[in-house]
Amino acid sequence: MLDGVSFDQLRMFIAAAETGSFSAAGRRLSRAQSVVSQTIANLEAQIGVPLFTREGRYPALTEAGRLLLADARGVVAGLSVLKARAKSMSAGIEPELAVAVDVMFPMTVLTQAAAAFGEAHPNTPLRLYVEVLGGVAKAVLDSVCQFGIIGPLPLEAPALVVEQLLLVPTVVVASRTHPLARPGPALDECELGQHLQLVLTDRSELSKGRDFFVLSARNWRLADLSAKHAFLLAGLGWGTMPREMVARDLEEGRLVELPIGDAPRERVMSMSTTYRADSPPGPAGRWFLNKLKQIAG
Repeated sequence: MLDGVSFDQLRMFIAAAETGSFSAAGRRLSRAQSVVSQTIANLEAQIGVPLFTREGRYPALTEAGRLLLADARGVVAGLSVLKARAKSMSAGIEPELAVAVDVMFPMTVLTQAAAAFGEAHPNTPLRLYVEVLGGVAKAVLDSVCQFGIIGPLPLEAPALVVEQLLLVPTVVVASRTHPLARPGPALDECELGQHLQLVLTDRSELSKGRDFFVLSARNWRLADLSAKHAFLLAGLGWGTMPREMVARDLEEGRLVELPIGDAPRERVMSMSTTYRADSPPGPAGRWFLNKLKQIAG
């Protein structure tokens, strides 16, 4: 008999419990009081448990009714989500959105876009994977993610489409206690090469044998940007960081910006969207990309 419990029965049970009477539940659901009363009686007969006592003027939840009310709410809420998600899918919206993001991408832009996405697409789960260098492309090539946000990584991957997204300011820094953190003329590559450089390493094989702005033969490679940040603060080496991530450190003097040759003071890293040519972003994905551009702009 439990298999015959209906959505309508649960809605009336919840309404009666929340309003305190069958007549009020009927008004909420635009149903006659007698229909609500009979439907709940049928539900009690089906599950073999009394949900209300009817001794007073108004029905009161039994102990079993109070326990089952939470379950009923969960079932109704779950079914409502199912209906909303199915409606979105029928409109062509992805059932979920998985995105791989380069670790150098500004987190304030990403979190603001994610918050807006949650409001605009409440029934589309968002999966974010923060990766280093080729890890973004690999997640897209392996179809783990619908698209990625990748830095300036020259890849021979004809299966991928790349679209320019935005520019991310970066800065070359060292701890204020580091030998390079001294007043004077701009540093040349020869001088930088005499000191340990902290660089990000690619956990994928896509950039194997390639280096990006690695000027020192003495280098330590880290696969985590937070670890690199900590190593820089500890004075263990020099390296490039997103300006957003070290802005407070620069302002408060924990890190110092290193002037390099004739390079412009504000260095930028190009960030692009990449996706498989046979699987471009759907409506939710395009919405998320446009929001990233809007916030960054």
